[in-house]
Amino acid sequence: MNIAIILCGVFCIFCAYKDYDWFMNNYKARPLVKLLGRNGARVFYIIIGIMFVLCGIFIKV
Repeated sequence: MNIAIILCGVFCIFCAYKDYDWFMNNYKARPLVKLLGRNGARVFYIIIGIMFVLCGIFIKV
């Protein structure tokens, strides 16, 4: 379980860092991109990814 959370976080960080169109143009991400702008959404997703990684490291299941 922890590995899955860490991998989700790494995936989120990687996609936001590389600025993939398929990731940022997803229908679930569009409102956030519209609200924060593309770079703001990238920063938000990087922060969320870091939080996932930290949760995966520190939460024991």
